[in-house]
Amino acid sequence: MSAQHTTNPVDSPLVLQAKGVVKRYGQVTALDGVDFELRAGEILAVIGDNGAGKSSLIKVLSGATVPDEGELLLDGQAVHFRSPIDARQSGIETVYQDLAVAPAMTIAENLFLGRELYYPNPLARALRILDKKAMLQQAVERMNELKVGIRSMTQAVETLSGGQRQCVAVARAAAFARHVVIMDEPTAALGVKEGNMVLELIRRVRDKGLPVILISHNMPHVFEIADRIHIQRLGRRAAVVNPKRISMSDTVAVMTGAKSVDELPAEVLA
Repeated sequence: MSAQHTTNPVDSPLVLQAKGVVKRYGQVTALDGVDFELRAGEILAVIGDNGAGKSSLIKVLSGATVPDEGELLLDGQAVHFRSPIDARQSGIETVYQDLAVAPAMTIAENLFLGRELYYPNPLARALRILDKKAMLQQAVERMNELKVGIRSMTQAVETLSGGQRQCVAVARAAAFARHVVIMDEPTAALGVKEGNMVLELIRRVRDKGLPVILISHNMPHVFEIADRIHIQRLGRRAAVVNPKRISMSDTVAVMTGAKSVDELPAEVLA
């Protein structure tokens, strides 16, 4: 764990909550009254077997899906996201597994994709003339802040390795998020070295003061980086556990239903 990280998430205020969220697709109930709590200053991993409702939960939290029942609260206030744009306007940024970067564009252009800066004078703004110098300067500042070692902000994203591309996507999310960064399988397609590079970047995002929701199938990564683990099973929250007090095998047993939360000692719950 990063030396800068001193917050105990269990004592921290709640940032994002879901209460009794239900989502049905025809006859299939993907979320069956799920509860969720993200606290300030933490990396919260979300794990679950296929069909557990992880993706549906993340889609609700990121505004991609409107729930049928239940409520979302951001800093204790009820919110109603109708689209990912609503969530973004509320300061929630999501990094998807497929990255959604534009390979032919530069790193700086990718960082401001969809949020381009224009020259401030009215005529230039009316003509939509981009302020490329300001975007480049801010891109350098943002990447330096997160200690992302990339040679030049003007190189095309297609010249980067998979890990570096993922770092650009994470840095873009961290640059614009005010409340929460959600990361969906950020290390799934990466080798060991590049996966570790992205994990270190996730720690830096957390240390900047942004809580992170990490969806991952990679249990060693989850146990290395998470402050708490939300276990999703059959459309509900099975348990929230402390990775420093529970074994990986017990966590997997709860995730698969081989062990119930009642069989766990109280001290492993978070």
